[in-house]
Amino acid sequence: MNTETKRRRALVTGGSGGIGAAICERLAADGHHVIVHANRGLEKAQALAEKIKASGGSAEAVAFDITDRAATAAALEALVEVAPIQILVNNAGIHDDAVFPGMTGEQWDRVLDVSLNGFFNVTQPLTMPMMRTRWGRIVSVSSVAAVAGNRGQVNYAAAKGALHAASKSLALELASRGVTVNVVAPGLIATGMIEGTFDADAVKRMVPMQRVGQPAEVAHLVAFLASDQAGYISGQVISINGAMI
Repeated sequence: MNTETKRRRALVTGGSGGIGAAICERLAADGHHVIVHANRGLEKAQALAEKIKASGGSAEAVAFDITDRAATAAALEALVEVAPIQILVNNAGIHDDAVFPGMTGEQWDRVLDVSLNGFFNVTQPLTMPMMRTRWGRIVSVSSVAAVAGNRGQVNYAAAKGALHAASKSLALELASRGVTVNVVAPGLIATGMIEGTFDADAVKRMVPMQRVGQPAEVAHLVAFLASDQAGYISGQVISINGAMI
């Protein structure tokens, strides 16, 4: 896909992070115009957009706080004025770990605000313009913690698990309009989020494949779900975790 008339616009929230950057680069390689989102790290997002353009792709960078509903709506309105966004990857998320008896209300609220309220704030304004095109792909990035649970991450598992239920319901609403809604749930992926947390022996004990996954491997799965070939896949939570579960 190398003509502007066929180029679809893709927004990746948290696009400058490890998995997000890999998704942006893969979607750009597939011929899409990629909008690299950041919260505060606009310079990093801009650098990624320039890297994509230097490789022959099409990209731009934007920055807004997805937990700020009004600011998000304004930013998205400006983007949609140019053309509809037909591919949305809800990748932004944070973790603030603590065992539940010692977890603060602020830790609970902050994690749910980004992953769950952020999903609503970004996805809802883009849904109607996407539906009008009769083609769309919504993919949310979750976690193995939402599938199997994880000590110290009750808030993170709750936020991501809610995305599973929301996505299944939204898939039913949008199925007749050519819009698919799916979730990708990675396990241990080589990003800054797990850096220094698991040594090689721990990885071998936890992961039957005895290695961490690579961001590009997650990106390949997301790119497939965002493609024409995945038009009959919707309402699914697809794990990518080296056979952990």
